[in-house]
Amino acid sequence: MKSIIIGLVLLILLPAALRAQDAPRKFELRANSPKFWKLIGRHAQMQRVATGFGFTEGPVWDPHGFLYVSDEILNKIFRVYPDGHKETLISLGNPDGNTFDREFHLLDCASVLRAVIQVDPDGHYKVLADNDQGKKLNTPNDIVIGPDGAIYFTNPTLDLTKDQKQEIPYQGIYRLDAQGGVQLLDKDMAQPNGLAFSPDGKRLYVDDSERKDIRVYDVLPGGKVANGRQFGREEGAPHEGVPDGMRVDRHGNLFVTGPLGVWVWDPDGNHLGTIVVPEQPANLTWGDADYGTLYITATTSVYKIRTRDRGFVPYLAKAKRH
Repeated sequence: MKSIIIGLVLLILLPAALRAQDAPRKFELRANSPKFWKLIGRHAQMQRVATGFGFTEGPVWDPHGFLYVSDEILNKIFRVYPDGHKETLISLGNPDGNTFDREFHLLDCASVLRAVIQVDPDGHYKVLADNDQGKKLNTPNDIVIGPDGAIYFTNPTLDLTKDQKQEIPYQGIYRLDAQGGVQLLDKDMAQPNGLAFSPDGKRLYVDDSERKDIRVYDVLPGGKVANGRQFGREEGAPHEGVPDGMRVDRHGNLFVTGPLGVWVWDPDGNHLGTIVVPEQPANLTWGDADYGTLYITATTSVYKIRTRDRGFVPYLAKAKRH
């Protein structure tokens, strides 16, 4: 996702006279429905946990009480603690989305490696997948554990450099099984990015940063998907951002980073409201002991907001057999 939002960062660096419409924004809660307040709370406040990063992505909460956060410019994955302390886990070219699997192995979409990797606590890694039928993956972007325990990831070209050849002629959604088998699920997207499953495992949501929409699929036996259709659109001014990372809560509501902040959707596709973030967000995760706090990676910082809600955490869920 970096290639799209880095352009937004450059806009922020332009002289103020050239971008009066892009003045620094403040935290704000914008409700479109009373349901929004039931989830977030009218008096919720946002705090900056840590700053000084290049470009933050891929947060995931470790039950030991800290976050893993990717920095796509500093080329590192950090441990970030609630008090703001951060330490380097691994130096790695352009890390992106992260998750845990059901055995609590940290998984990362490594754009420079064009691979999905597993990162050990000591900073070593191994490649889990880097090709589809012998052709190099594009630049894996975001990743989630499915209801069957398999790994699902998006494979856009958002971070493909000019000297890298695109060997797969489309940008797809993939499933990676325990034996290392890579299965294409859908290739009818322009630039697939964030993805998340509904708590019951019957739906897969994927957003498209180029088309600025969110699609939803029915999940079939064997981890296949079908009936892809538009769920919602996130449109804003060019400098306000595009759909990127996403998470769901325990009730199936969808939280998606997009124009100005985090858009909150109910399972029927109604936009309940927006959490406006001071910096443009790229991704988010549920955290703290009860998974009731949203941690948001936003450009140079990590923010958090305590909610009245509770998150659905796929790597803590029991695998479902289809």
